[in-house]
Amino acid sequence: MGQKSAWNGITLWASLLFVVILGFSRLSYGMFLPGIQRDIGGSYSQLGMLGTINFIGYLVGTLCLPPLISRFPDRKHAINRTTSFLLGLAMIGSAFSDHLAQLGLWRFAIGFLSALATVLVLSISMDAVRPAEQGAASGLIWLGGSAGILLTGLSAPFTIDPSHLQGWRYAWAAMGVFGIAAAFGFAVVTSKRRQGSSSSQAEVKTPDQQRVKVYRLLFSPEKLLFLIGSYFFFGAGYIIYFTYLIPYLVSRGIPALFAGLIWSGIGLAGMFNGWVGGRAIDRWPSGYTLAAGLSLGTVGVLGITTGNLFFTALGAVTIGLVSFITPPLMTTSLLRRHVPHRAYAACLSIATAFFAAGQMMGPIVGGVGVQQYGLQFGAASGAIFMGISAGLAGLYGQKQRKTKTRDLHLGA
Repeated sequence: MGQKSAWNGITLWASLLFVVILGFSRLSYGMFLPGIQRDIGGSYSQLGMLGTINFIGYLVGTLCLPPLISRFPDRKHAINRTTSFLLGLAMIGSAFSDHLAQLGLWRFAIGFLSALATVLVLSISMDAVRPAEQGAASGLIWLGGSAGILLTGLSAPFTIDPSHLQGWRYAWAAMGVFGIAAAFGFAVVTSKRRQGSSSSQAEVKTPDQQRVKVYRLLFSPEKLLFLIGSYFFFGAGYIIYFTYLIPYLVSRGIPALFAGLIWSGIGLAGMFNGWVGGRAIDRWPSGYTLAAGLSLGTVGVLGITTGNLFFTALGAVTIGLVSFITPPLMTTSLLRRHVPHRAYAACLSIATAFFAAGQMMGPIVGGVGVQQYGLQFGAASGAIFMGISAGLAGLYGQKQRKTKTRDLHLGA
């Protein structure tokens, strides 16, 4: 069975899984913070620390994956299947939390499992897609995360309105059930492809044949260092904004419906961007393409500093449109283009670890800003890291151009 186009059953089910892996398991937390605070207590600084615990779990998961794959190179599908099912169950379990410590343990487990699932689902899906369309396929898969945000936002009247104290619990339980169903669908379509392609892949069972020193690829300034750095600072910047945007709107007295619509606007714009961004990186596979989206996203974050609801909402939609899904999908695609096939899962896992470290740092920095200067400043501080991320992406694009020019001279 040969490679497929970007739009196929595997990428479709992967996208549905990403509704849970990104939109539900990770980013719904920021949306549900006001409801969680009313129900089980805690300050926004303490609840922000639970966000950090989630990303500590995410970091641990990404660091565990490379040795796990090395130890069981033929069990990637089985590991992903188990991880995805457990993620759905952990979502359901978190809905029954009665205090912050208990919720923190669930958030750690969800972060750990979502990290494994993120890398494995992308790696398995990209193996099935023709190289020329892998950017578009990546966009379709990451689009699922935006769909998850859209659905989470639409639940706002039920999950963060004071009249529905337990609403966030029911929402997380339903999200977990959806995750189990999506994991089952993805397992079915990928097992069918494996059965059809097992004979053609029999010769690829030589793990020592193409051993690559991954660190030389990722940490060399002439290779991928600036791309990895950009991914780190993006993780810090976007998670600060997503953690404190809704609490800020609620503190302003914005009705739950309007706050939910702003959140859904990010998701709806991100769904559009997921497809367009994937095609853009296929056509212009450059750090400059990534830097453009991040720069506009930085401006979008600054919309919150105006204190005006219209400009805050416009900034949120701008982030969804050009710089929420764009950095992960473009980083995924650029890595796929510039690392050997056998090293891709390990490289993506390490890159995701840096992304996770940024997400781990973000809520801590944002929480300090909230404590010292209020929710508006805390949410807006994400623009600092987004701007640094854009600058590093631009430097990566410059290195790409120099390398391409040098290769042309050497070939002439």
